[in-house]
Amino acid sequence: VVKERFDDDIYVNYSKKEIVGKVDEIQHDLVREAMVMAGVERAVELTVLADIPSAGSGLGSSSSLTVGLVQALFAYRGRSLPASELAERACAIEIERCGKHIGKQDQYVAAFGGVRDLRFGPGECVVADEVALPLDDLRALQAQLLLFYTGITRSADVILSEQRANIDDTLEHLTLLRSLAGEAVDGLRSGSVSTLGPAVRRSWEVKRQLASGVSNAVIDSAIAAALDAGAVGAKVTGAGGGGFLLVVAPMEHQATVREHLSHMRELPIKIDRFGSRVVLNVARDIWS
Repeated sequence: VVKERFDDDIYVNYSKKEIVGKVDEIQHDLVREAMVMAGVERAVELTVLADIPSAGSGLGSSSSLTVGLVQALFAYRGRSLPASELAERACAIEIERCGKHIGKQDQYVAAFGGVRDLRFGPGECVVADEVALPLDDLRALQAQLLLFYTGITRSADVILSEQRANIDDTLEHLTLLRSLAGEAVDGLRSGSVSTLGPAVRRSWEVKRQLASGVSNAVIDSAIAAALDAGAVGAKVTGAGGGGFLLVVAPMEHQATVREHLSHMRELPIKIDRFGSRVVLNVARDIWS
């Protein structure tokens, strides 16, 4: 939420509250850099609301926040940005300005929404093709997705740094992960929603070999319990090590899966078809 203030101060409300006189005094790096990029420098109050823990969720929350900040701040300045520019600007803030060791997938899917086939390269090129599913297939896909909070928060930096250092040794695994993503997309496009679960299961088996901190005893036990209960795929979202557990399970097995994972809090989810958007925009300067 971005709102004009009567005075010239800048108020930023999130898990903390900041009141500053200049943009460069803001401690929240994503807010600060988004405001600089949008040219919003004074007399503004910005409030961040979130549905999940602010750190270590593995759900792309920081990139979703950055996309939302860019969208809201440019709308505040009277500019509407296309999804591709939202994603590019969010990537510039996180990767270039804030020096985060992350990829670009979270920003692009947050900006575009829907089910996406994301392809990276050559160079800085990113293609975000929509996997256009018939409504029945989209409902069937959504119906089999469950999300559980492991209760473990972690910083992804250590895991991602180790993954980057291991690229030469794990190139075969990374290539296989790309192929599995392609197989899942091909299956969805052909109308076979059931291909997602096995692809997720195999991708987790590969992913946990990329770095030492990707999995742990708690995660291994939870995934084994979900699979024993009838799930066809399960993985930890994001870099791993904690955060949320994505489970792919047919409807007839979901009650048993929930029973086996009853020690974890479930987060209701649905596929967002539209991506980042302005919900309400009340024009400023009504007297001018």
